[in-house]
Amino acid sequence: MTVRSGRVKHSRRLATRAFRAETGEFLAEGPQAVREALQIPGVVLEVFATGEATSRHPELVASAGDAWVQVDDDVVAAVADSVHPQGIVARCRSTIGQLSELPGQAGFVVVCADVRDPGNAGAVIRCADAAGADAVILAGDSVDPLNPKAVRATAGSLFHLPVLVERDIGAVLAELQGRGLQVLAADGTGDVGLFDPALDLAAPTAWLMGNEAWGLPTGTRALADHVVAVPLYGRAESLNLATAAAVCLYASAAARHR
Repeated sequence: MTVRSGRVKHSRRLATRAFRAETGEFLAEGPQAVREALQIPGVVLEVFATGEATSRHPELVASAGDAWVQVDDDVVAAVADSVHPQGIVARCRSTIGQLSELPGQAGFVVVCADVRDPGNAGAVIRCADAAGADAVILAGDSVDPLNPKAVRATAGSLFHLPVLVERDIGAVLAELQGRGLQVLAADGTGDVGLFDPALDLAAPTAWLMGNEAWGLPTGTRALADHVVAVPLYGRAESLNLATAAAVCLYASAAARHR
């Protein structure tokens, strides 16, 4: 197989959102992402791997079976999105769902509203997984969670919990509140502090995280039950999105497990 082969050209086109939407496929790059993808039956369609990676990861070769294709380094370099690929790229079926597929028992959810940066979106998914969240919903004009950079930033967490998309932010929040979840909007100018004793973080909760640059619009903030501020004890002006998400989600996780 060469970089000119049809299968390689097909995989390279998955770098674009339109082709991912058309085919229902995406790429997962690196041994960790591929390892986690292989745990879900039917998700991995094909794995391109260099000879070195094949030798280094016999357990992945065994799990992939006939889907494992050893190729030259230039093929992996052509398909991979990263500057320094790790020698393994899997072509996968989409794992992304719609709002209607939110699990009935979901009591700890993260909603990303208009989050545009793929690295941030991926990092939030990874934080949500680590904190034990039941789902992540990318709402509004958020980045495609199957963007190669977003997938890579999840470090395999994309395959651990439901990741859903819904353009209508109001519909997302209404659905969650209708299920009995309180919506807590994370914002620097909140009406309550994250560690305020009056805030019940052990209750079923959906954390609403806004855009990296402008946060949450006034209309979206108004839909939340509370707007919560993370206290800043030092001189930093603010926290970036992924850090703020980690702090908020772990505060909820601690209360839920207490």
